[in-house]
Amino acid sequence: MGKRVRREESLSRDRIIAASIALLDSRGEDGLTFRALSERLATGAGAIYWHVENKGDLLTAACDAVVARTMAPCAAGASPEDTIRALALGLFDAIDAHPWVGSTLTRAAGQAPMLRIVECLGQQVRALGLSDEDQWTAASALLHYILGVAGQNAANTQFARAHDIDRSDFLGAMATVWSQLDPNEYPFTRSVASRMREHDDRADFLAGVDLILGGIASRRGR
Repeated sequence: MGKRVRREESLSRDRIIAASIALLDSRGEDGLTFRALSERLATGAGAIYWHVENKGDLLTAACDAVVARTMAPCAAGASPEDTIRALALGLFDAIDAHPWVGSTLTRAAGQAPMLRIVECLGQQVRALGLSDEDQWTAASALLHYILGVAGQNAANTQFARAHDIDRSDFLGAMATVWSQLDPNEYPFTRSVASRMREHDDRADFLAGVDLILGGIASRRGR
């Protein structure tokens, strides 16, 4: 009996969340079950329910842990623009490494992980000197761009892995198809076809953040 008490006492919410993240990374959302979690933690489902209410609560908590770690390196003292870039790249990399985070964030509106991101972006936008009226518009634009592009990139990565697709081969095939499109109907798509082969998703993402920041700067100038 003494051994059982000590084992259950050692089961903390942090341990449960860490084990959940490991399961989500290896098996995806469908693989996160209380049965699988119980086996990994060598405990009963009842002990886990003592710390979390349900799978939704567990997903949100796991997502919040990843987001909190991602935002930690955003050091105080950096310029608002640099802080926004660091946060954006951190989330891009985190969602690429943990694809389930993107889908969980879309379901966690108003909850801790999303609130962390909104608050950080909002504080940086405010520090840029925008009017009260423009602050929400700017923060919202950054939020939707960051989560939208990062989520799509993660989805593409997952699709490629699931179907054993080599990225270079896939982009090369796409570039070939685009280069053969009707020049009158698809002039722009044809013009960028050659760039598809070697483009850097991460660099393109950051360039988009800079475009938004440039728009914010011009708005502030008015």
